[in-house]
Amino acid sequence: MTSAPPVETRRGQFRIVDLFAGPGGLDLAADVLGIPSIGIEWDDDAVATRIAAGLPTVHGDVRLFGPDHPDFEECNVLAGGPPCQTFSIAGSGSGRKALEDVTKFIQRMHAWYEREKAGRKGETWEDIQRELEKLDDERTGLVLQPLRWVFEAMLRPRHGGDEPRPFDVIVLEQVPSAIEVWHQYEKVLKAVGYHAVARVFHTEQYGVPQTRRRAVLVARRTEIPEHFLPPTHQQYRKGVAPADTLFGGRESWVSMETALRHVYARGLVEEAAQRAEPFCVVSNYGSGGDPKARGRRESDKPSATITGKWKRNRIVSRGEPEREMDRLSNEEAGVFQSFPYRYPWRGNDQAQQIGNAVPPRFGVHVLSAALDLGIPGDDVWDRLLLWTVRTPGQATPAEAAAQA
Repeated sequence: MTSAPPVETRRGQFRIVDLFAGPGGLDLAADVLGIPSIGIEWDDDAVATRIAAGLPTVHGDVRLFGPDHPDFEECNVLAGGPPCQTFSIAGSGSGRKALEDVTKFIQRMHAWYEREKAGRKGETWEDIQRELEKLDDERTGLVLQPLRWVFEAMLRPRHGGDEPRPFDVIVLEQVPSAIEVWHQYEKVLKAVGYHAVARVFHTEQYGVPQTRRRAVLVARRTEIPEHFLPPTHQQYRKGVAPADTLFGGRESWVSMETALRHVYARGLVEEAAQRAEPFCVVSNYGSGGDPKARGRRESDKPSATITGKWKRNRIVSRGEPEREMDRLSNEEAGVFQSFPYRYPWRGNDQAQQIGNAVPPRFGVHVLSAALDLGIPGDDVWDRLLLWTVRTPGQATPAEAAAQA
């Protein structure tokens, strides 16, 4: 039996195109893994951050591009996090209606693909697109763009080629309520020859110092293990101390204090800017339906979910009497999202960029599992922690490590 090629060889086989790429969480994950990626992003501010970080970027609308564009002709991995705000209210009437609309469009797109493949006439993508443009919220239609890319890659030759080149791997990530959409994707992708799995994951179970749930879809040409993306850390439960790692083999979740200490220990923060005492984050949102009962999370726990409104949260001391402390900086909030402390946030509404981003550490785990690279080692996490913007021609972190 032929053994699998070494991990370094497999890394070199992949090129990622990242749709709705945002400020670069998934592309940064690819970077520390040594995998080339290029992102498409329309938001000026997120693009400014990406450019400052040196991430390859196409500034534009995903709907105006496809896999046959010259910039993406070598890409064999499709990734992305299409806007899914319309499904964040899935329990409401509008949320259910959005899901029903998307399900019908997914079925129509599958039928369009099968007709095109068989050379039969019928409803075209242009017909479907015109109907999508009539929806009340255009974001409902944007969630279908990755599926369009998948089908176009299966139907049409890439730039300069003679035969269609389907994507080898597909990775999509969004808020937990998007899982129903991913399940619809899952059915269709299996019908056209992919192995696929869609699940909701807890990011603190992968070393992110934050409790955040994400819906992930992975599809690929090869089989996917039943226990795909096994957790490396324990799940955080309020009032429950982490178990001894001897019982289950998983590390404890990572607290805010621990995440900041790792940064301080590497000399990345001037002493005057370091938090020298325990603190508590007091949420801007009420708890249990009571606007006066603000959620609280002590610094020896993982951060609560970093949303786009995190700047509204207060930081107070844990001593008596309680006193106000400096609120989180962009750099600190980025660390709780598992970004490097010195990640170059740019443009306006940086808080929203940080809150919307894919946590890079979680992205590393997802890409490693999807591309069958194995569980990331300490060298990968060191590259992420110590990541800095590269000058033109400078080796990537993975290249530099290989040369050392």
